[in-house]
Amino acid sequence: MGKISVESIVEAVNDLPALPHVVVQVIKLTEDPDSTAQDINRVLSQDQAITARVLKMANSAFYGFPRRIGSVTDAIVLLGFRTLRSIVMAASVSDILVQEMQGYALEYGELWRHSQCAAMAARLIARRSKFALLDLAYTAALLHDIGKVILNSTMQEAYREVVAKVTDDNISFIDAEDEILGFNHAQVGARVAEKWNLPPETVEAIQLHHSPDEAQVNKRLTAIVHLADAVSVAMGIGMGIDGMLYPMSGEAMQLLGLDEIEIENIISELIDVFCDQQIFEVK
Repeated sequence: MGKISVESIVEAVNDLPALPHVVVQVIKLTEDPDSTAQDINRVLSQDQAITARVLKMANSAFYGFPRRIGSVTDAIVLLGFRTLRSIVMAASVSDILVQEMQGYALEYGELWRHSQCAAMAARLIARRSKFALLDLAYTAALLHDIGKVILNSTMQEAYREVVAKVTDDNISFIDAEDEILGFNHAQVGARVAEKWNLPPETVEAIQLHHSPDEAQVNKRLTAIVHLADAVSVAMGIGMGIDGMLYPMSGEAMQLLGLDEIEIENIISELIDVFCDQQIFEVK
């Protein structure tokens, strides 16, 4: 198996669809202090499919509102601009992440389940560690494995080689990707985030979610995404072959002021939420 050229990765990233225009508009509006709930509702109403997914997710057990949220305006009033923005992002990328990833031994829907689990874990971790930007943590964790979409076809050819490398050399999956492919899914995911004009700290968190100790732009965000990914793997949600030999960074836990008991509590809270399967539905 030959190593992948930079050019082929750039070409594959460029072939990935851009964020829908409606999503880009919503992001801009949520960053504008003069925007109103009606402005966002007006934009979202242009895409009924995304609107339906947003309302389904807003009504999930994760957000825990006792009465049904019947409109985008209600969702904004009850959840706030930032939370709505992260839900809109999730609704817009669900079609991409729900695909089967044969190269990573992930069945249809499993990468989406893993990404959603990590996003929700990141939000809980952020809250417990007093990281104020919950939506930033959610979105970065949601997209942490987006690079797998790009590398999927290549990994189908390299699957046996990568697995053998992990087993024989007792190295992490991402190190095996580096050695066999010349790239890893985290680096490729960072390129996708750059293409989508996401903030530098989000790009870094995606690129270094397996090595959070190397972060420079926002060490706490990267640590959150790393732990959220590790929690999802520990729960067996969309683990695939990427879950092989996954060390959790002690430095990341220390940076966020968390211990094993806190992590176990987060897992327990997520298990309760996952009784509500509409979190994972994409239609």
